[in-house]
Amino acid sequence: MTGLIVCLVVLAAAGAFGAVRKVRDGRLRVRGDEDGAVRLTGAELGAPLGERATLVQFSTSFCQPCRATRRTLAEVAGMVEGVAHVEVDAESSLELVRRLEVLRTPTVLVLDASGRVVRRAAGQPRKADVIAALGEAV
Repeated sequence: MTGLIVCLVVLAAAGAFGAVRKVRDGRLRVRGDEDGAVRLTGAELGAPLGERATLVQFSTSFCQPCRATRRTLAEVAGMVEGVAHVEVDAESSLELVRRLEVLRTPTVLVLDASGRVVRRAAGQPRKADVIAALGEAV
């Protein structure tokens, strides 16, 4: 009987974790306050920043959702003039990954024209959410 109870508790905990992860995965949200905002430069990213905004994607070679995220961000950057899409290989930029506390890929950052991080998502963001975040950055 004890084994059955333990099994049910583990299944309930796993289900709750999965539900929370599904809700939070890919959501573009604000992280931190305005005064302590992180700023990035084109030199740090290895590519120039966009005139109006920049979509930064941290990827790895084995990340399957990174491919779909790459297509989404490239499409959105192509739709809005002055927006650049920069993809950073997380494996070769470990210092930047540690500084920005990137824990998983894809991680997407939306930067304004000055390079300040406006929004951040861990996981694959929806196209509509990226467009809405750009509205705030531009």
